[in-house]
Amino acid sequence: MSVQQTTDTDYRLASPVMARLVGSYLVALAVLLVVATVVVASLALSPDLLVILLGAGALGLIAMAWWLRAKLVVVRLTAAGYRVRMIRAVGVPEARWSDVEDAVAATPRGIECVVLRLRDGRSTTVPVQLLAADKDEFARDVREHLRRAAR
Repeated sequence: MSVQQTTDTDYRLASPVMARLVGSYLVALAVLLVVATVVVASLALSPDLLVILLGAGALGLIAMAWWLRAKLVVVRLTAAGYRVRMIRAVGVPEARWSDVEDAVAATPRGIECVVLRLRDGRSTTVPVQLLAADKDEFARDVREHLRRAAR
């Protein structure tokens, strides 16, 4: 009986990108609170509504930060293939390794990327600065998955 070694690798969002998302959330919450304050003051509503809104916003912030930090997987490499989430203009978000012709480094518009070129001419572009990983380690991991799949 042979034991199959797991080859799944998950890559999460880089901390600076998470900080930008959390910052955008805080700005949106602040704008919402200002608008709500104007509405509450102009309609002589209970200020408790603002406290409830602020509490809900704080809980939303905690939930968002937890999800970004602990649950969101941007790139998943498995023995069968790969899946990319939450990246705009990625191209093909998911494919099997058998469909991948090769992986190359590229810098479109000055952004360092790993490009997975598929046999049918399409491609997947992963900007490595979005990942919480060293770009060279990510590229080595992709090449290793490709090598294992070619066996």
